[in-house]
Amino acid sequence: MSGRLFGPADAVVGVVLAHMLPADQTSWFPEAAHLAAAGYRVLTFDLRGYCPGGDGGCSEGQKDVNAAPTDLTAALDFLRSDGPTRVALIGASVGGTAALMVASGRQDVPAVITLSAPEVLDRLAAGPDVLTNITGAKLFIAGLGDPAGAAASAQYFYDQSPQPKRLEIVTADDHGTDLLSGSQGSHVEQLIDAWLAMYLHPAEAS
Repeated sequence: MSGRLFGPADAVVGVVLAHMLPADQTSWFPEAAHLAAAGYRVLTFDLRGYCPGGDGGCSEGQKDVNAAPTDLTAALDFLRSDGPTRVALIGASVGGTAALMVASGRQDVPAVITLSAPEVLDRLAAGPDVLTNITGAKLFIAGLGDPAGAAASAQYFYDQSPQPKRLEIVTADDHGTDLLSGSQGSHVEQLIDAWLAMYLHPAEAS
């Protein structure tokens, strides 16, 4: 699996960014650079079978959406082994669903943020059995006009999840990481920044 690290090598707080389909890790590069500048150690990665080349790297194997949680777990474990002791997960679309599934039942994920995550995609599903076992702080972001129905999914995730949690439906039609480059991009970025600051405590950890 191919990934790219951003931010200070001695950071004790980190973030793993999981991409949407059919995008690849390059869709997260601007946000990764932004988070790195704030002091986080950030890891982007290509899900298996995604091979943009160049700075985007190349993950071998066949594309398999159902393997996204396995790939994300490997990325999380890698970043933790790199030094950060507190690591958040942020996922766009299927990356968000995978983030919820990975965080479920784990005590080492203090924060999870989803952008336009679907409830179900192929054999991936983030139902009540998954959501009720996520102890980390959950922020669900979606565009009101997203044609994929992301706003309804975000509302469902919020309703089924225990505290701490927050729902943010923004006035945009964008999906996944496109929310960060669309008309509400600055607002979405501020939401992410505030959630990480609250639940990863970078000032205290550093």
